[in-house]
Amino acid sequence: MAQRVTLRKRNPYNTTSNRRRIVKTPGGRLVYHHIKKPGTSPKCGDCGIALPGIPALRPRQYATVSKRVKTVRRAYGGSRCGECVRSRIMRAFLVEEAKIVKKVIKSQNAQKSKK
Repeated sequence: MAQRVTLRKRNPYNTTSNRRRIVKTPGGRLVYHHIKKPGTSPKCGDCGIALPGIPALRPRQYATVSKRVKTVRRAYGGSRCGECVRSRIMRAFLVEEAKIVKKVIKSQNAQKSKK
C-alpha cells in the first residue's frame, strides 16, 4: 500500500497556486514540495510579443533584481520591442517630412499666384 502524504500548507484545494510534487527524502519519507507558479515575461505594449533580454519573473521578484536586468539600453527599453521602436522612429520622421513637403508646396503655390 502507498504511503500517505500530508499537505504542508493550509490550502486543501487543487488550485494553480497550490501545485505540489511528491518527493522522497533521504530518510525514505514521502513529502510534498509546493511548486511556485512560473513567471511570464513582460510583453511589448504595441505588438504583444515577449520582450527579448528581460527575464520572466514573478511580479514581486522584479523588485529585488537590479535595474539593468529589468530594462534594455534603448529608448522605450523595458516596454517596447526593437521593431516597434524602429517603426515609431520611422513614422515620426515621415510625418515631419510630410509637413516640410506640404510647406514647400504651399510656398510654391503662393509664388505662382503672385506672378
